Amino acid sequence: MAGPLQGVKVIEMVGIGPCPFAAMMLADMGADVIRIDRKSAPGEENPYPTLGTKYDVMARGRRTLALDLKQAAGREALLQMAERADVLLEGYRPGVMERLGLGPDILQARNPNIVMGRVTGWGQDGPLAYAAGHDINYVALSGMLHAMGRKDGPPAPPLNLVGDFGGGGMLLAFGVLCAVLEARQSGKGQVVDAAMTDGAALLGAMMYGLRAHGMWGDRRETNMLDGGAPFYDTYACLDGKFVAVGAIEPQFYARLLELAGADDPDFRKQWRQDRWPELKGKFAALFATRTRDAWCRLLEGSDACFAPVLDMAEAPRHPHNAARATFVEVEGVTQPAPAPRFSRTPAAVPAAVVPAGEGAAILADWGLERAAIEALREGQVI
Repeated sequence: MAGPLQGVKVIEMVGIGPCPFAAMMLADMGADVIRIDRKSAPGEENPYPTLGTKYDVMARGRRTLALDLKQAAGREALLQMAERADVLLEGYRPGVMERLGLGPDILQARNPNIVMGRVTGWGQDGPLAYAAGHDINYVALSGMLHAMGRKDGPPAPPLNLVGDFGGGGMLLAFGVLCAVLEARQSGKGQVVDAAMTDGAALLGAMMYGLRAHGMWGDRRETNMLDGGAPFYDTYACLDGKFVAVGAIEPQFYARLLELAGADDPDFRKQWRQDRWPELKGKFAALFATRTRDAWCRLLEGSDACFAPVLDMAEAPRHPHNAARATFVEVEGVTQPAPAPRFSRTPAAVPAAVVPAGEGAAILADWGLERAAIEALREGQVI
């Protein structure tokens, strides 16, 4: 094991989206994370075919225990594991863990130090708490989805990066580590309520500040960072590929104009918002004169704030990403490497998910007695 979280023990209730992403982040940093999977009936169809395979990238770096929580013995085994855990992560709708007899009161009665990290879309309370939803719904309610997309089209779904992963999984990982640090001082755990709507709103903190100051409008593609500014957008090249420019500061904008050969005096009117549509047209015509590779040779590595728009096949091969090992290959699957980086306790290259089947070994590692483990096996609880 390697990484700054060595010695931290985490139980992850299997799920999709933000909870496994948070668990992946903790496992990447060296935490001992055990994924609790449900014990499927023979022949039961898996609606998520990548789960438990090497393509389930967010399951990397941890072992999986298939446990029948419908049986009292299964719930008791989980509670015995919780006695030794620092964190339990779950991403079910509010009340599911309580109905299983595994709510925070029960967990903390067995382990007063345990931190229960709960991630949902709407939060543990509020009028929408029990409603179904997905990333796009939570981002919509935060006000951030309305700000994304072109002015002549509908709001554009930002993949599920803003709700599931940024506003959900990362917020959950941050929250539980805050609570673990506090528990080591107070001796008391607590519940972390990570709602994706809250997290998506938090990611928009700067935009809300700019709007209050009169520097951000509600119409899409009219603001500095939403594609409204000619110096902060993507442009098509001669070969149909795209480049991204982000030359906000005057000195960087001047360098972009210099290197690109943009000698039209109109380009100098950087902050004339009434001229932005016209300037975008001029930039579009300029970038259409060369291929993406030609623009890279001219601008990449300069202070023009430039980058090619790479697809997911190209990104791992880019010289900068290759030099920093931003991507790694695990069992033939190319995937992002653990981040951030640490000078003294670096993370190791993660291992692929270990499929369920090591239940006895996991329970033994977590302190359960051999006789109890054999009883669980005989009762088909594991």
